[in-house]
Amino acid sequence: MAHTVTLRVRTLVLLLLTVAGALLAGAAPASAHAALTGSDPGQGAVVDQAPQQVSLTFSETVSLSDDSLRVFDPKGKRADTGEAAGSGGTTYAVKLHSGLPDGTYTVTYQVVSADSHPISGAFTFSVGAPSATTVSVDGRRAGDGLVGRLYGLGRYMSYAGFIVLVGGCAFVLACWQRGSGVRAVQRLVVSGWVALTAATLGLLLLRGSYTTSSKVADVFDLELLGQVLQTKTGAALVSRLLLLAAGALFIAVLFGAYDKREGQEKRDLAMGLAIGGGVVAAGLAASWAMAEHASTGLQPGIAMPVDVVHLLAVAGWLGGLSTLLVALYRAPARTPLDANAVRRFSRLALGCVITLVATGVYQAWRQVGTWSALTGTRYGQLLLVKAGLVALLVGIAWISRRWTARLAELPVEAAIAKKAVRTGAGAGATASADSRSADSGSGDSGSESPGSDGTGSDGPDSDGSGSDTTPARAAQLARQRAAEESARRKRARDADPQRFGLRRSVLAEASVAVVVLAVTTMLTSTEPGRTEEEAKAATSAAASVSTSGAVTLDMPFDTGGEDGKGLVRVELDPARVGGNEMHVYVERPNGRAFDVPEVKLSFTLESQDVGPLPVVPDHITTGHWSASGVQIPMAGDWTVAVTVRTSDIDQTTVDKNAKIG
Repeated sequence: MAHTVTLRVRTLVLLLLTVAGALLAGAAPASAHAALTGSDPGQGAVVDQAPQQVSLTFSETVSLSDDSLRVFDPKGKRADTGEAAGSGGTTYAVKLHSGLPDGTYTVTYQVVSADSHPISGAFTFSVGAPSATTVSVDGRRAGDGLVGRLYGLGRYMSYAGFIVLVGGCAFVLACWQRGSGVRAVQRLVVSGWVALTAATLGLLLLRGSYTTSSKVADVFDLELLGQVLQTKTGAALVSRLLLLAAGALFIAVLFGAYDKREGQEKRDLAMGLAIGGGVVAAGLAASWAMAEHASTGLQPGIAMPVDVVHLLAVAGWLGGLSTLLVALYRAPARTPLDANAVRRFSRLALGCVITLVATGVYQAWRQVGTWSALTGTRYGQLLLVKAGLVALLVGIAWISRRWTARLAELPVEAAIAKKAVRTGAGAGATASADSRSADSGSGDSGSESPGSDGTGSDGPDSDGSGSDTTPARAAQLARQRAAEESARRKRARDADPQRFGLRRSVLAEASVAVVVLAVTTMLTSTEPGRTEEEAKAATSAAASVSTSGAVTLDMPFDTGGEDGKGLVRVELDPARVGGNEMHVYVERPNGRAFDVPEVKLSFTLESQDVGPLPVVPDHITTGHWSASGVQIPMAGDWTVAVTVRTSDIDQTTVDKNAKIG
């Protein structure tokens, strides 16, 4: 019966892991967390003469490597010099060879966003007039293919290993100290350490190929590995491996010296393990926070500590839940899981859930920001799915708490176990006496029966033989009785309806938790909703050209003083070489017209060293300024700078690029 139950549990766990893996494998490739918001020349643009360089602007800073930016001529030959570099802010450029012929040019890019995810793409522009091109750009993105899937699996396994490792150790130290001697719990925690270590090594090897070629052959490229070690992600993975070495020592002490200690000595060691284990666990959690979502974007100084606390709360709840499940099904009868341990974990889990809600709300606001991003982006939709699953998990946990409150302890189990230990020798003596009695009976019968040779000489030989087998027989009987006693205690424990109900509810919790972990892994490889919306807004602003050729630029500003925030909108019509009509509107954050003391503008064409050309518009009405005959001397990517003054001392200058001409 016990073997059947164990087999069912293993089958269910394997099924859940398979479903989670299917979710990960069927998910879209890892979305980049930076987006291309503009380029010069732009997508599909036709220019009169070949530019000196091609520049790309992203929604956040990115990392470049060799051949990150490439330009191909119509015949498929490299038109760039290969010298890609940042040209200020989030704009990156690669210089082109001189004397390039007319035709259609293809620009490809493959970079790594600030939160460690690869981004790639391509676009074309033409010199003189569009032409046929031999360049073929496939639809694959960085991180696709087998390497991408293996990398996603490695991320999932690293999260799962961290949760089991940290949560299992926390459960033993905080809830069930006797569990340090239970073999099933030891195996669970060690398997978490092994999974996390193996996944981290795998991610370190896969990282170079994942962010560049996506070729399996490049996984063991030492040059790529050296480049990875110099990145933020590589440093985080190496730090994780060093912390795992300290974690191995922690596990050895927890399941070795700690299990053998008693009394005050054990309590002192528990305190040391709690402090040391907490430091290692926080360090492991920080290895994610320092390299992923929390390290970029809004409020990274707050987001990274919050992310560490969030991960520790997840591990404390779901990892402890996994250990509780193993203990309920696999704890030996001599070391039963008592109700006090379950109640202690119930309180620990409640604290973890409260922490998860608080940190999760902050993270959701930071990564989504608006209701439209919550419902209209893939990240927001996945977040809603995760929130629903967590709500279901909390509901099942509430049922588990009810079973915990009604859980009936079986105090006789401990007494039986102790009595068995004290009277073990007595049981052996009794068994020995029974054996001798049986042998004596056999000898008596033998004396009454005729021997093989009709003499009584067989009696002493038989007695001698019986004397030789008496200790073995006694040990066999003792083992049989111990096994029967253990089986009886296990049947008594399993017959408790409260314990049976708790088992089922905890198993249901663990089932939902596996799916939650899969969705969480998908979230970490999906572009945040806030970033996606900001990238769309930046793209539309940069390419905001109406059918008449007018350009509209929206630029938020903050002078830093009281009532110093707002939005300035610049409209230039027809946005071409020569005279243009310009209108400037200033609004408060609530959309109302904002009458500031002063607004002035300037136009700069850095590529030709033209400008800044100052423009002082006339005040027309509340929040509206205008200027006629604004002269643009030549076509190009102009920087439009607006200086807004909101008081005698508070002013700021904001700028944005616009394609004019």
